[in-house]
Amino acid sequence: MDLQLSGRVAVVTGASKGIGLAVTRTLLAEGARVVAVSRKSTPELDALSGTGLVHVAADLMDPEAPGQVVARAVEEFGGLDILVNNAGGPPPGTALPRFSFLAPTDDDWRTMFEFNLFSVVRAIRAAIPAILQRGGGSIVNVSSGSARLPAPMNVDYNAAKAGLNNLTKALSEEYAAQGIRVNTVSPGPVRTAWWTEEGGAADIIAAQVGTDRDTVMNTVAPEMMKLSTGRLVDPQEVADVIALLVSPRSASTTGADFAVDSGFLKQV
Repeated sequence: MDLQLSGRVAVVTGASKGIGLAVTRTLLAEGARVVAVSRKSTPELDALSGTGLVHVAADLMDPEAPGQVVARAVEEFGGLDILVNNAGGPPPGTALPRFSFLAPTDDDWRTMFEFNLFSVVRAIRAAIPAILQRGGGSIVNVSSGSARLPAPMNVDYNAAKAGLNNLTKALSEEYAAQGIRVNTVSPGPVRTAWWTEEGGAADIIAAQVGTDRDTVMNTVAPEMMKLSTGRLVDPQEVADVIALLVSPRSASTTGADFAVDSGFLKQV
């Protein structure tokens, strides 16, 4: 299926690995031109280099960074059609999961909201004028199933993502008539660096339950989170949904939230 993305310009944050890397690869394959944003590149991102890809090294915790990224997209490719706010999760230097409301400090809360909500607010604020100049486009915010299924684990992260869902709905109402669609994609647990890196979620849970990293990812986490498919989500599965949402083929889809979560969310 042709997603009609050839020649369109996208900014993808958190693009060096995981979901962001999969989104970048998919949009490039569909003919889009991509500004890939991350603190640093990776060999996997470098392997995608070509005339349609520009990597911008940026720390989105810097309030000036989102605007600079959008300006670079306009400078390199002449405009902006698509914004994928994928960067999120544990802020730099933070290890998740935390198992209690009392665990995060005030500084932890501030940092969590800065990374998972405020950086997105700034990116959208910078992107909207550029997207409007092109006659409209699409914004996808990567949220989390935990925004709709809150629990004491990672309570600060869950609250930030719930705020992101609310923001998305509000933006979809304000800008639909001007041609900008805004949606969320809410993954469940995805087999990304958050889980797989040394000291990541799998290691933290393994230490709690007395097992190893692979057993956590293959058995303990799917059982603990009651995943219907019995496995963690693959990043490409999330990227495929995002690619469809940013496509003109989804022209009537806005203000929606798409769960790509292995059956994590059970409620109607």
